[in-house]
Amino acid sequence: MEEVHKGPESSTDYIIHHLTNLHTSGGTFWTELHIDSIFYSVFLGILFAGGFYLVARKATSGIPGKMQSFIELIVEFVDTQVKDSYHGSSKLIAPLALTIFCWVFLMNFMDLIPVDLLPAIGASVGIEYMKVVPTTDLNITFGMSLTVFLLMIFYSIKIKGVGGFAREIFFQPFGKWLLPFNFLLKVIEEIAKPVSLGLRLFGNLYAGELIFILIALFTLSAGAHTLSESLVNLIQPQTLVFFIIQLVLGLVWALFHIIIITLQAFIFMMLTIVYLSMAHESH
Repeated sequence: MEEVHKGPESSTDYIIHHLTNLHTSGGTFWTELHIDSIFYSVFLGILFAGGFYLVARKATSGIPGKMQSFIELIVEFVDTQVKDSYHGSSKLIAPLALTIFCWVFLMNFMDLIPVDLLPAIGASVGIEYMKVVPTTDLNITFGMSLTVFLLMIFYSIKIKGVGGFAREIFFQPFGKWLLPFNFLLKVIEEIAKPVSLGLRLFGNLYAGELIFILIALFTLSAGAHTLSESLVNLIQPQTLVFFIIQLVLGLVWALFHIIIITLQAFIFMMLTIVYLSMAHESH
């Protein structure tokens, strides 16, 4: 008789299960893909772009609707941050900042969906693992930060020229007599930017997701194998108390986490603007 998968058997298995990505089998470090992170990143990117496109098509110069007013509020907010922080001239920076803020916020927002909901739906169609928050995947956050890093290098060379970029690397800040030391400091400074950018976003969202998972362990649904068992266990007084505690803690943390996911999207956007502004400046 074929064995039926019953899900995680313990709290440790439950946590590990939720923190494991759905990935391609037989891959190496360079070829293994996290399918769930890629899917939700692309889906949320399309949702963001499609939503803005539909609102732009229906935009009016008269009395705007609620959705148009909301989009205009976001655009004006991002545009103000770019004008205050970016000292160069580029038509790319404002759209890039808007895309980063909205896209990162949507990916972070997935953390507010109940941790068992989408994985349970996936399990019902045979998907064993599913991480639904792309920013809890280091590959996603580092991918975005490396893109920002490449743009920094591109604009540094475009604005200052190859010679100016080389002089900044080798002769700043201590002149030609400490050329190796200048180069080492510059390399460390530049590498620290994408590393800190990616790790900051990943660390905050990973910790937030882990707390949601730990809160979910207050109910027996995390260890129950079937829906009927969950319903039977929920009738028990002790389980009902834990269920209420889980709801209260989950609500409190979710309300606080709204601030975190918004702040992290804002920080990622602002650091991107600042780094690209620095790339346009000559020291």
